[in-house]
Amino acid sequence: MQPWQDFQAPADYLKDRVILLTGAGQGLGEAAALAFAAHGATVILVGRNEKKLAKVYDAIEAAGGARPAAIPVDLAAMGDQDCVNLANLIWKEFDRLDGIVHCANGFNHLSPLTNQKLEEWVSMYRVNVAAPFAITRACLPLLKRAEDASVIFVGEQHAFDPKAYWGGFVTSKAGQAALAAVAADEWDKAPMPRVNLLVPGPVRTPFRTKTHPGENFEALPVPADMQQAFLWLVGPASRDVRGQTLRFNPAETGGFPAVEQA
Repeated sequence: MQPWQDFQAPADYLKDRVILLTGAGQGLGEAAALAFAAHGATVILVGRNEKKLAKVYDAIEAAGGARPAAIPVDLAAMGDQDCVNLANLIWKEFDRLDGIVHCANGFNHLSPLTNQKLEEWVSMYRVNVAAPFAITRACLPLLKRAEDASVIFVGEQHAFDPKAYWGGFVTSKAGQAALAAVAADEWDKAPMPRVNLLVPGPVRTPFRTKTHPGENFEALPVPADMQQAFLWLVGPASRDVRGQTLRFNPAETGGFPAVEQA
C-alpha cells in the first residue's frame, strides 16, 4: 500500500499557505479550492467566469475559511505582462505563494480534424500550455521563497491515449504533460518548486458532460473524491515527490493516485 492511500490531512495541514488555482470556478478546481481552504490555506481563485468564482468564494467564507481572493481572468487572452501583473498582485497582497494548481481546461468540442480550426487549436494551446507556463514563470520568484512550493498540472488521460475526434484538445494536453516534465527536470532541486502532473480518470465534472454526454454519470466519482489527492500532492506530505505523473483511478486505487515516473 502506498503512503497516499492512507493519507488523511489534519485540519491545519495547509495553515498559513497561499495557493493559486486556475479553473477554480467549477469541477476539480472548485473541489481543490474548498479542500485547501478547509485545511488552513488562503486560496487565490482564478477563472474566466466571475459568477462561478463568487460562488466558490462565498462557500469558502461560509465554511469559515480564510478570506480568499477571486481574480477573473481569461487565460486564452493573457499576455506576458498580464502574468507579471498577477504575480505582482500576489506579492503585494500576500507576500508569499506556496503552490499553484493548474486546473483550467481549454476545450471546445469533439470533432473530426477536418472540421477543426486553427483559432480553436491556438486558444486551447494558450489555456492548456502557454498560460500555465507563463503564470508559473512569473510567479517563480515567490515560489522559490516558499519552504516547500508545489506546482500541479492537472492533465487528461486521453493525452496519453489519443483517439479520433479529440484533435486539438489532446494535442495541447500532451503539450501540457511535456511542459510539466521539462519544468520538473529543470527545477529538480530546492529552492525551485516541485512539479508534478496529476491525471484524473473519469470524474463527474462539467467537462466530462461535454465529452461523454451519454455516460452514466451517477456511476462516476465526484470531484470531492479527489480532494485528498490534491491535499497530499500540494502539501508537506509529498515534499519529496518531484517530476512524477500521478493517475487518479478510483477503480484501481480506491480513489487515490497511482504514481509513475514522468
